[in-house]
Amino acid sequence: MDILLPIEFREEGFITACKRQERWAQQKLYEEYYGKMMNVCLRYAGSENDALDLLHEGFIKVFKNIGKYQAGTSLSAWIRRIMINTCIDAYRKNARRRTEDIDKAYQVSSSAADAISQCSEREILEAIQKLSVVYRTVFNLYVIEGYSHNEIAQQLNITESTSRSNLVKARGKLRQLLVARR
Repeated sequence: MDILLPIEFREEGFITACKRQERWAQQKLYEEYYGKMMNVCLRYAGSENDALDLLHEGFIKVFKNIGKYQAGTSLSAWIRRIMINTCIDAYRKNARRRTEDIDKAYQVSSSAADAISQCSEREILEAIQKLSVVYRTVFNLYVIEGYSHNEIAQQLNITESTSRSNLVKARGKLRQLLVARR
């Protein structure tokens, strides 16, 4: 059943209903943002099931913290930030930190054509999901979310050089996975 909001029932009233934990409002919010936020979680997760777990954990945080949302700001951006932080928290909880010599990481290169431009979105997502948790997280934070290596280092409790090294290795592994598909 679709729930249509009357024109006079704007964001403020909708957020107030979510704060009161009214199920219809929570359901509407979940349905509205499910697709966009699932895509965010898929980039960080190793599988669809893991992404779904992250998504649900993120929405639980959204509903718990809806009172902190400031009206007039982008609700979508606020929810997205919670989802990304949920993914980072999961990384921290499950990460096994493995670092290798940074000199080896800088030697990773390929003369192959741009494999990414020849791949579908689904193929790229599947390749990203095959990366290790560490590589996948650093890759997403740097390439997709636009974090600096300093910010990534602070978020993941690693050094900047480890962030750089992991990004180089992630790109090399992605290139290898995508070229192998061709």
